[in-house]
Amino acid sequence: MNLPNKLTLLRVAMIPLFLVLLLVESIPLHFLWAFIVYAAACITDTLDGHIARSRGLVTDFGKLMDPLADKLLVMAALVAFIPVAGVPVWVVVVILAREFMVTSLRLIAAGKGVVIAADRWGKIKTVSQMIWINYTFLYLWLGQEIALCRVLFYIGMGIVVFTTVMSGANYMIKNRELFSER
Repeated sequence: MNLPNKLTLLRVAMIPLFLVLLLVESIPLHFLWAFIVYAAACITDTLDGHIARSRGLVTDFGKLMDPLADKLLVMAALVAFIPVAGVPVWVVVVILAREFMVTSLRLIAAGKGVVIAADRWGKIKTVSQMIWINYTFLYLWLGQEIALCRVLFYIGMGIVVFTTVMSGANYMIKNRELFSER
């Protein structure tokens, strides 16, 4: 197994640790530690992709597991934010529904020999999610009682929901021919 694939598996293995640190209030500075582990997991995502492409180590395993590891990490954070940060369930459902919908669309496309690459809306959605999730850790650690921090938390959540819906709709509209029976 090559280094990029090991980094991908490390990211998956970090998810339970991240969740324990996020959810167990008796751990001192647990939000800060959860943020550090989450950020480290995000760094492994950047590293594994860079190493795989620059060294010619792209594998089928990596093509499958890298995006799956990313989705698992984000989903774990979002679901944990329901009780910890008070994120409404409907927000998480909208975000997860989009992820399942686009992943299913990509599977349909792959079955027809078509590759659906990430587009501008998909990248905007990903960046907005990353910023908001990381901000949420800082909000939990430092600013839940500060009105401005709370407002920024909700504005960020709104941006994530908007970009998620727009991205999902864009993928479905741009690739609607994949649903034809021909």
